Amino acid sequence: MAIFLPGTAEDQALSAEEMTPREIVAELDKYVVGQDAAKRAVAIALRNRTRRQRLAPELAEEIMPKNILMIGSTGVGKTEIARRLAKLTNSPFLKVEASKFTEVGYVGRDVESIVRDLVEIAIDMVREEKLEEIEDRAELAAEDKLLELLMQVSVGVVGDAKEAHSTQSPEARKDGLPETVAAPKTEAEKTREREKLRVQFREGRLDDRMVDVETRDRQAPQIEVISNLPPEEMDQRGDMGGLQSMLAGMLGQRTRKRPMKVSEAFEYMTQEEEGRLLDMDQVVRAAVERVEDSGIVFLDEIDKIAGREGGHGPDISREGVQRDILPIVEGTTVNTKYGMVTTDHVLFIAAGAFHVSKPSDLIPELQGRFPIRVELKALTVEDFLRILTEPRASLVRQAIALLETEGLKLEFTTEALEEMARFAFQVNESTENIGARRLHTILEKVLDEISFAAPDLVKGNGAADGAKVPKLEEREVQAKSGEKTVERVLVVNRAYVDQQVAGIVKNQDLSRYIL
Repeated sequence: MAIFLPGTAEDQALSAEEMTPREIVAELDKYVVGQDAAKRAVAIALRNRTRRQRLAPELAEEIMPKNILMIGSTGVGKTEIARRLAKLTNSPFLKVEASKFTEVGYVGRDVESIVRDLVEIAIDMVREEKLEEIEDRAELAAEDKLLELLMQVSVGVVGDAKEAHSTQSPEARKDGLPETVAAPKTEAEKTREREKLRVQFREGRLDDRMVDVETRDRQAPQIEVISNLPPEEMDQRGDMGGLQSMLAGMLGQRTRKRPMKVSEAFEYMTQEEEGRLLDMDQVVRAAVERVEDSGIVFLDEIDKIAGREGGHGPDISREGVQRDILPIVEGTTVNTKYGMVTTDHVLFIAAGAFHVSKPSDLIPELQGRFPIRVELKALTVEDFLRILTEPRASLVRQAIALLETEGLKLEFTTEALEEMARFAFQVNESTENIGARRLHTILEKVLDEISFAAPDLVKGNGAADGAKVPKLEEREVQAKSGEKTVERVLVVNRAYVDQQVAGIVKNQDLSRYIL
C-alpha cells in the first residue's frame, strides 16, 4: 500500500498574545513529534510572558520569567521546540553552547556576547520588518530617479545628434538654409515621455539599456587596533565600529559614476532609497525593547559545565563558567554598541543530556534560576514513524520534493517507512543514541542509489541500467484538464529498504562508521 503526502496549505498565523497554552502546544505539534511535557512547559512560560505584559508596570517589573531546564539525550527535540517557539512569537532567538564559554581570564568567549549577539539578531529582525513597510515607497522613488536619468540620457543623445547636424556647412544642405533650433519640450511633453518610459520600464523592455549611475564607495576605512579581544567581540562592544564610523564621517565617502544595466541600477537605487527612508535609531530602539521584553536564549550543553570545585585540569574552570553565566540569567545590564541592555525578562531555556552529571551538580544559585524542569523521553519506533511522515517539513516530504525537481515522482510504502523507523531505533539501541538524527542517515542510505541515478532515470539514459533501483511503474492518472495521462512512479518498498540497509545494521562494526 503506497501513501501519498500532498502539500498542506499554511494555516493563518495566530497572534501570539491571543494563543492559549493549548493552542501553542497544537502549533508546536505541527513540527515536533511527542515531548508533551516540554511543550506544555514552554507554552505556560510563553503565556505567563503575555500575562505579565498586561499588568501594571510597577507589578510587571517584579515578575521574573520562569526559566526552563530540559533534560534529555541529543536528537529528541529540545532545540527544535525552543526554535519553533521563537518563530511562533516572532521573538529574537539565540542558540549558544555553554561549553564555548570559559571563566574570565581564560581563552574563550565572553558570556556578555550572548546579549550582544541577541541584540544583533533583533536588529536584523526589526530592520527586515521596517524594510517591508517602506519597500513600495523606496521602489517608487528609485523608479522616478531612474526615469529622470533615462530622460537625461535620451535628451543627451538627441542633443549630440542635433549638434553634429548643425555643424554641417550650408552647401551640404539641400535648401541651403541654416539649421533651425527645436523649441524646448513643455512640461506636458516631458510628462508624457516619462510615463511612456515608465510603461516600458515596468514591462522590462529597458532592462538591458546602459545608464551611468553615481555610486558611493561603501568601504569603511580600515584601521588596526591592538587588543587582546577577538575582532568580532571588539566590533560588538563598539570599540572598532564607532571609530570606523567616525573616520568615515570625517573623510567623507567617495563617489564615482559607474555604467550599469537598467535592471541593476534600479536594484542599487532601491537599496539607496531604503537606506535613506529607514530610521536606524528607531530600529535600534525597537530591537533593544524586543530583546528586553521577549528575547529567548537557548543555552545548550549546560551539562558539560556542571561540576563543583576540586576537579583537575580543564574541569577546574567549570564552576567559574557557571558563575559567569549566572548574572546574565538572573538579570543584569550589559553594555553593547547600541546602549545598555537589561536581561531581567529574557527567557532562558537550558538543555543537556546529563548522562554523566546531573542537574544537582550545578551551583545552587544557577539551579535556582531554572525552576521548571522537564525530562524529554527517548524516541520509540512509533515516534520515528511519525517523525518521518507527520511534520509539515517531514524528511519523507523533503525527499519527495527534492526528486520531483528532477521530474521523478517518488513514493514510499507504509511497510518501507515502518522498516526505516525500526532500523533507526535498532541502530540507536546498539550504538550511540543520537535520536531523530539517525533517521537522516538511514533515509540517505536508502535514497543513495536513487538520488544518484534520478536524472538518468527520467531521461531514460542507459547510464541508469546498472543502478540498483526499483523499476519505474506506469500509472494512468486523470489530469486537471480531465484528460487521462500516464505517469511514471518509483515506489520504495520494504524489500528495497532491506536491500540498502539491513546488511549494515546487522554488522555493528560497519554501522558505527556508516550509520
